[in-house]
Amino acid sequence: MSTASAPARTAEAAVVPTAHAATLRAYDLGLLVLRLALGLTVAGHGVQKLFGWFGGGGISGTGKFFSSVGYPAGEAMAVVAGLTETLGGLGLALGLLTPLAGAAVAGTMVNALVVAWSGSFFVTAGGVEYEIMLLAAAVGLAVTGPGRYALDRFVPVVREHRTRYAGVALALAAVLTAATLIARA
Repeated sequence: MSTASAPARTAEAAVVPTAHAATLRAYDLGLLVLRLALGLTVAGHGVQKLFGWFGGGGISGTGKFFSSVGYPAGEAMAVVAGLTETLGGLGLALGLLTPLAGAAVAGTMVNALVVAWSGSFFVTAGGVEYEIMLLAAAVGLAVTGPGRYALDRFVPVVREHRTRYAGVALALAAVLTAATLIARA
C-alpha cells in the first residue's frame, strides 16, 4: 500500500457518513410525526375517560374501573387521568410545553403499566408492550424536545429546548406517579 493512496481513502471514508446523514429538517419532520401519533393517540384515550367518546366509559365508567383496580375516589382519578392524557397528548401533538407534556404522559403510562401488568410482555398474552412503547416515546420526546415544527418555538421559556427542563418535568412526574401508586396500594 502506498502512502499516496491513504489520504484519498481517508477523505473518501469521511464523505460517506455525511452523504447519508439526515438533515435537520428530516429530524424535525420525524419528531413531528412521532408527536402527532403519540399525542393524538393519548389525547383520544383521555377524551374516552372524560366524555365517553370513541367507545370510552366516560367519568362514571372509568371511575368504576379505577375503583375496581384499587384507586381511591375512582371518579376523581378518572378526571385526573382523563385531563392528564387529554392535555398531555394535545401538548405533545402541538409541541407545546413538550417536556411537561411528555412527562405527564409518561406518568400516566407508568400507572397504566402497573394496572395492566400480568407478567407478560406481548399483548397477545395480556402483556404491556403497548404501555411500554407509549412510555418510552413520551420520555424520549420530553428529553429530545419537539423539533422546529412546534409551538414551543414561540414560548420564550422553552424556545430553546434544555435537557434540564425534561429532567425537572420527569422528576415531578415521578413524584406524582409514586404518590398516585402509593394511594392505590
